[in-house]
Amino acid sequence: MVRLVLSYLKPHKGPLAIVVAQGIVQAFASLYLPDLNAKIINVGIAHADIGYILRYGGLMLLVVAVAAVAAVFGAYWSARVAMSVGRDMRGDVFRKVQTFSQNEINHFSTASLITRNTNDILQVQTMLVTLMGMMLLAPLFLVGGIIMALRQDLQLSWTIVGMVPLLVIVLVIVMVKLNPLFKRYQLKLDLVNQITRETLSGIRVIRAFARIDDEQRRFDEVNLEVADVGLKTLRAFAVVMPVVFIVVNVGTAVVTLFGGYRVAAGMPVGNLVAFLQYIGQILVALTMGTMLMAILPRASASLERLMKVLDAQPTIHDPEQPAALTSSNGKGPGLVEFTDVEFRYPGAETPVLSGITFVARPGQTTAIIGGTGSGKSTLVSLIPRFYDVTGGSIKIDGQDIREITREDLWSRLGFIPQKAFLFMGTIASNLRYGSQSATDDELWHALSIAQASDFVEDMEGGLDADIAQGGSNVSGGQRQRLAIARAIVKNAPVYIFDDSFSALDFKTDAMLRAALKDEMAGAAVLIVAQRVSTIMNADQIVVLDRGAIAGLGTHRELMESCPTYQEIVYSQLSEEEVA
Repeated sequence: MVRLVLSYLKPHKGPLAIVVAQGIVQAFASLYLPDLNAKIINVGIAHADIGYILRYGGLMLLVVAVAAVAAVFGAYWSARVAMSVGRDMRGDVFRKVQTFSQNEINHFSTASLITRNTNDILQVQTMLVTLMGMMLLAPLFLVGGIIMALRQDLQLSWTIVGMVPLLVIVLVIVMVKLNPLFKRYQLKLDLVNQITRETLSGIRVIRAFARIDDEQRRFDEVNLEVADVGLKTLRAFAVVMPVVFIVVNVGTAVVTLFGGYRVAAGMPVGNLVAFLQYIGQILVALTMGTMLMAILPRASASLERLMKVLDAQPTIHDPEQPAALTSSNGKGPGLVEFTDVEFRYPGAETPVLSGITFVARPGQTTAIIGGTGSGKSTLVSLIPRFYDVTGGSIKIDGQDIREITREDLWSRLGFIPQKAFLFMGTIASNLRYGSQSATDDELWHALSIAQASDFVEDMEGGLDADIAQGGSNVSGGQRQRLAIARAIVKNAPVYIFDDSFSALDFKTDAMLRAALKDEMAGAAVLIVAQRVSTIMNADQIVVLDRGAIAGLGTHRELMESCPTYQEIVYSQLSEEEVA
């Protein structure tokens, strides 16, 4: 964890040098003030020397001014360094997550990754600001205060010998107790975020099934657990400050009592006053230590969680020496070949897919159909390498997709996911995800093909109409058509429709498929569908059953040879419609 923090502080050596310098200046200035005060009392006031008082009083004001300026500079640069480290860390965590496959995202969970990139980094920033403000002041005040107190009177110094070790022991015990509590607190906070995210995303389902009270109880349980862990940490921390003040105040009372005897024995009054001020500075140092004890365990837990993300190695990555993806030997562009493909999820005993072999050719439509859980969406998720095959191979244009960069692979694909997702912005900004250089005419053409131009024209602003986060201000069918238009704008050699017509009515579905057939005449099109009417006219149909190919051919061929396909067809269409 120290290594991680130092790696982010390394680029900020200049500002850190300023912070260190101000800490030294501020500490020595503060330690010098009681000594000056003692001289004014012992000499100026004792001998009624106004000139002496003014000279040393002016010097005290100068020292205070220097300490104040140093404190301002230190606070500014400490905050700047901490914010810069937080910015860099957030960027690195975000970029790291972008490299994760679905396996890593499932392992950490979306809610936890959000918490780590927000709350955990905030804890690290808080620690850095506090640490840089106190990393020199606390030890210098503690050590310097003890040394300067010894200079005032050795016989009173035994009070410090009894006070400091006791306080250090208390702080160490509290830190050991707090560290596991803060780890538990962050884990519970992950659960709060996860439940909140689920509730907000599924609010319609919750209301439709009248489960608001149940969800409230579920949230209250986790929320109470967070509060319980938080209370335990606060109880442990609450012990520290009273102990610090009791020990220091008892020590101050003892010093004052025995100091009175020392003054009576000839010790200058100014020395006793200075000694008490140094005791106060030791208190300040221990208070700073107490604050650090409260912050460090939680920041340590957050750093540990961040390190797990930053040190995680993605299971899917680009090859060290990627091959070039080019059309050769008459293969491509857009030829997709599955050869004896197998896939199983990490830790699973049985594969989800096995023995998958077929070819999706340019200019043809390959449909994939099967029962629920047969592996249709998993199969097409292997093409863009959302997951990697665990056996066999997938080739595009004659090249194994694991031997090329993912950027090169993705540039060849137009992917329309099962759940259409739109980004907050405008219709134009969402469509230009397909191609940043697309003109307005090209956007309208894509919308026309996707049967979306009519409702976009009716929206205020047209292409500049606002889209809410997740596309929540348009219907499910409209989201699907906009997602299809976004893929059309890309003009890719391979298009993958993962059940992307499910929210469309039959008329719109038929019009859209007819328009797509003309628009994508030269591309390889793979369609995952539940409705037989969507894929009856496909050039080839892959029928999946329990992760294996149960049939492969045209609609007519499969009606003659594939019982699984016949069962699906007759469950949706009458014999007249089939004929």
